[in-house]
Amino acid sequence: MDVMGDKATLFETGRFVQPSGRDGVGEAPDDAAEEVRQRLAAEAGDVEAMSVLGALLLRRGDLDGAEPHLRAATAAGDRAAANNLGVLLHQRGYADDAAGWWRIAAVAGSAAAAHALGRHHRERGDEPAAEYWLRQSAEQGHALGAYALADLLEHRGDADAEQWMRTAAERGHREAAYRLARTLDRRLVPEGDVGEDHGAGADAEQWYRQAAARGHRRAALHLGAILERRGALKEAGRWYLTSAKDGEARAACALGFLLRDAGDTESAAVWWLRAAQDGDGNAANALGALHAERGEPQTAERWYRAAMDAGDDNGAYNLGLLCAEQGRTAQAEQWYRRAAYAGHREAANALAILLLQGGDTAGAEPWFSKAAEAGSVDAAFNLGILFAGRGEEAVALRWYERAAAAGHTEAALQVGIARLRDGDEATAERHLRCAAGGGSAEAAYRLATVLDARRPPVPAHTLGEPVHEEKSECEEWYERAASQGHRRAQVRVGMLAAARGDVVEAARWYREAAEAGSRNGAFNLGLLLAREGSEPEAAVWWTRAADAGHGRAALRLALVYARRGELAEGQRWADRAVALGPAEVSERAARLRDALREELSA
Repeated sequence: MDVMGDKATLFETGRFVQPSGRDGVGEAPDDAAEEVRQRLAAEAGDVEAMSVLGALLLRRGDLDGAEPHLRAATAAGDRAAANNLGVLLHQRGYADDAAGWWRIAAVAGSAAAAHALGRHHRERGDEPAAEYWLRQSAEQGHALGAYALADLLEHRGDADAEQWMRTAAERGHREAAYRLARTLDRRLVPEGDVGEDHGAGADAEQWYRQAAARGHRRAALHLGAILERRGALKEAGRWYLTSAKDGEARAACALGFLLRDAGDTESAAVWWLRAAQDGDGNAANALGALHAERGEPQTAERWYRAAMDAGDDNGAYNLGLLCAEQGRTAQAEQWYRRAAYAGHREAANALAILLLQGGDTAGAEPWFSKAAEAGSVDAAFNLGILFAGRGEEAVALRWYERAAAAGHTEAALQVGIARLRDGDEATAERHLRCAAGGGSAEAAYRLATVLDARRPPVPAHTLGEPVHEEKSECEEWYERAASQGHRRAQVRVGMLAAARGDVVEAARWYREAAEAGSRNGAFNLGLLLAREGSEPEAAVWWTRAADAGHGRAALRLALVYARRGELAEGQRWADRAVALGPAEVSERAARLRDALREELSA
């Protein structure tokens, strides 16, 4: 209940009313001429003038001057005077006497007095009496009465609370509009679900808008958030600004993020500073991050500490990150622990990684588990790596599946690989598609190999022969992986292009793979060049492949040098091919080596 005792509160509570049949709050004339006129009329016995004069003096705070006029008007049956006399006595500390006069006015039909009496009974803990009088006020159309009744019913969990909150909101009560909007907001079904409450969002927005238009700063904040999610950033910014100017720190913080995203970092910092100084931990963290990006770690640390002091656990986590970047491992562990003990899941994951890097596997595992159980997807994936490293593949797979279900790309790849190993190709393909769609080049390559194995044989083409075939899905995945720098995919795309007779495309992909260090790419590029008559250049690429351990490339070099008559060099590469293998290559290379040796010894 609002504390009685100041003029502003009289108007906020609605207990102060004007006479002449007006039980609601209104503006009373306060100039000297009006007071003189009312005083003369009151002295002449005009009851309404007595009531107006008493109300005017009460509004001014002149309780001693107001009381006799209000008592005289009340004795003459003026219900507004009886209500205001109750207000005066309440201000003097005579709550029970005030209630007596409010009762008289309420029985006489004053909605404002019924509201005041109902609130008086609620303060005393007499809820049945409070409900009775508040209902009397609300049913007479008194907005404050409807709001107070809704508040009482909501406190009791009564389903009728929303109806009266809506009534109060419809009559212009801004707090009722805000609370009705909050109720509707909380009732929203999850995004993507369809249900009977699916339209509550527009209804909630309407009431937020009404409350915000009447100066409710938290309503303006929520309206801004709704508009921002919708993408109406300019209007969102206007409501954030309105709320922030009224002193809402969260709106100032949100406005800062909106400005930062628009590229205006300086203005963002101004609003973050304002919010942080008002105790908003999120804004303090944003300032810390801004100064860290600018290379000002000391200032960043100061703001992270401010965020922590404001009760924001992100402050401790960010301090941990800052210390870790500076190589202050002990301090980083300290801050991670502080945030992790407070329930910060990413801090728990970071702490576990720090412990793991220090060789404390036993200490890391429980923190990974705590973070994963709290919903950290990265921690679930890290647990999978931890158990896989121990050889506990089944346990690792469970954690990988959990992370994959939450959209972790690398976890989906690991599940796909495990399912391929188990022979469950359908499940493997599903997870590989998820990982490949998430940007994993390895997943795209493995998915392509799965699809490639199902393809019917493609008729061979003569190199250089133009073809016009649509690319298969597997080739599209190979190309996606290849374009991300996956060397084996690049080689495979080159092979498919060569099979289609597209020499230029094949050479391009082989060259990319070879230059990235692929020995198969270098070998295949050499084959392509040799077929096109560029054996010297082919030998350059075969040399690169053979030096990287490619046996067939070494055998090709041995043959090249043998044909040139450079028998010693040919024998050297034949020896290399024998050593590198595989078996078929070793056997052919051994025969060539022996023949060259005989030739050299002849």
